[in-house]
Amino acid sequence: MSFARRGDDVRAELGALASQVHPVFMLPPLAASAFGAILAGAIAPGTLVLHASAAFFAVYTAHVKDGYVDFYVRDEDDRHPMTETGCRRAILLATLGFVAVTVAIGSLVGLAAAVLTVPMWLLGFLHAPQFDTHPVTTTLGYPVGIGLAILGGYAAQTGQIAVRPLAFALVFLVILAGVKIVDDAQDYAYDRSIGKRTVAVVLGRGRARRLASALSYAGGTLVVVFAVSGVFPPAASLAAVAFGVVLLFAQRGEATVATMLLVRGTYVFLALLVVAVWYRPLAGVPLPDIGVLGPFTYLATEVVFGLFALALLVRADALVRAALTVLALYPLAYVWDWYTLEVGVFAIRLRTGIDLFGIPLEEHLFMLVVPALVIGFHETLHGHLRSDV
Repeated sequence: MSFARRGDDVRAELGALASQVHPVFMLPPLAASAFGAILAGAIAPGTLVLHASAAFFAVYTAHVKDGYVDFYVRDEDDRHPMTETGCRRAILLATLGFVAVTVAIGSLVGLAAAVLTVPMWLLGFLHAPQFDTHPVTTTLGYPVGIGLAILGGYAAQTGQIAVRPLAFALVFLVILAGVKIVDDAQDYAYDRSIGKRTVAVVLGRGRARRLASALSYAGGTLVVVFAVSGVFPPAASLAAVAFGVVLLFAQRGEATVATMLLVRGTYVFLALLVVAVWYRPLAGVPLPDIGVLGPFTYLATEVVFGLFALALLVRADALVRAALTVLALYPLAYVWDWYTLEVGVFAIRLRTGIDLFGIPLEEHLFMLVVPALVIGFHETLHGHLRSDV
């Protein structure tokens, strides 16, 4: 069928078709589809395989179309294993495969599941040349596809959608958008030379990295918020912590190293979320009760967070500046705190009972610790950002 540019035997033809299967990009959509099925609870293997196959055909379409556009249309690539006609036929075959499994999903599960499956192919087919030249669509295309794979994988099991898969899809959209920005920054010089408008080209590498870090941090924060509110199982927070550690190491690396760390970090993140959802290891485990410290409870929390603030300020060499700021703020904070206590806005139960100048001892410490903690974070963050400029 003339798929291969070199060789015309069966082995060469199959090799050309197989060349467009890139595991690094193929596996995450398949894993996301399976994760959506896991979120549904009881898994029907048949519909799981159908939806995962739809994800495969969609991504395969994207890879073939992207290579075809870059080599035959834009003349950007030096080589391509498939003929021009072979690319078109491969896209057609992948599309027919996608249509077949999508129709099967619609027949077995319902129209809603099929409707949620279709956008995956649209994203793949339109990736090049429509979506990969604008900074928003070139960044969000793959993350949106992962989110759709989660939603579709869930719908293929249940025939409907729910809050939990929507929340997981949102988390992966935000986190992967950050990873994609860092990934695209690897090709900054080349993209800029050909006028390709990635986020790094539009914003510059420094600001693009800051945006990527903010998105990754926001995604991890969403996990904690959803876990605390009961949308995610409690153990999901551990996945956010693990990804946060990877993010810290990636911050200092150049684009290639950072991408390597972040991509592997997302695999760990997904694996821990699967464990959290499937096994629910912390379900029913009560929160640690530090109230056993009795009247010293509030004071103990202030000591812990105060030491953390001190460590941040010492590391950022901002101890003196922070002290001046905290002292300047203190009179206003003191009056505000005294007034709110006086009129009964709140009450403190687990405290020592020691009052100084009309307010509890713990509130004096609170007015020192909280601003110091804020300044510690500010100096640490912006000191790092200044070093990246």
